[in-house]
Amino acid sequence: MQTLTSTSVEVRDVRKTYHHHEVLKGVSLTVPAGTVTSILGPSGSGKSTLLRSINRLIPIDAGVIRVGNQIIGYEERGGVYHELSDKDLCRQRRRIGMVFQSFNLFPHKTVLANLVEGPQTVLRRPRRETEEEARELLALVGLAEKALQYPGQLSGGQQQRVAIARALAMKPELILFDEPTSALDPELVGEVLDVMRRLADTTDTTLIVVTHEIAFAREVSDQVVFMADGRVEAAGAPAEILDPDHSPRIGAFLARGRS
Repeated sequence: MQTLTSTSVEVRDVRKTYHHHEVLKGVSLTVPAGTVTSILGPSGSGKSTLLRSINRLIPIDAGVIRVGNQIIGYEERGGVYHELSDKDLCRQRRRIGMVFQSFNLFPHKTVLANLVEGPQTVLRRPRRETEEEARELLALVGLAEKALQYPGQLSGGQQQRVAIARALAMKPELILFDEPTSALDPELVGEVLDVMRRLADTTDTTLIVVTHEIAFAREVSDQVVFMADGRVEAAGAPAEILDPDHSPRIGAFLARGRS
């Protein structure tokens, strides 16, 4: 299995407005390198917007996001922030993997070809090396025997596991998961969560997970962040934040999750 490095994330007073509606209202958050952070909260609280801002799929209106020692989307020269070119932004994003709700696999390519596409075309790595690593990653997610099948031949849970392996193939320092089980049938959720647990246990890669899976967040996370109304309402250890008595808002959210 390849060795993956990790990086820290610093979000400072980030704001984002859509059509006169402020979705992120001065969000600040620290994610130490090599840790797992789960972001919970009701729908519309800004969780996915924050996640997509971290790799600048969504440009922010104000604030600063640092991944390691780099300001995402900008370069600081002489105390002034200069927006990066598309080429330089793509170079920054190579350090960040992302797993979406929908699997976003190439339907006309085999599972193996989906995994090697990025390392070969973006990183210019040798074919034999990338294929060997891709097969190791498929074994990690329990799909070694599916290498030559196509996405349409797989279940939704299997496709999402392929998407996780594809993110890992780029050797990211940070992986962002945007509600990776929300599009799955209930009986397929467990297999994806099991892969994510294994990933948290066997690599040092920094993971940030937007999820409604409270039991997963409690079990796997080093930190739980609760968002509501575009703000971080609470952040800390799972046992603290996921205590129903922590606050009325969190208690109500947890109660809905149990219903």
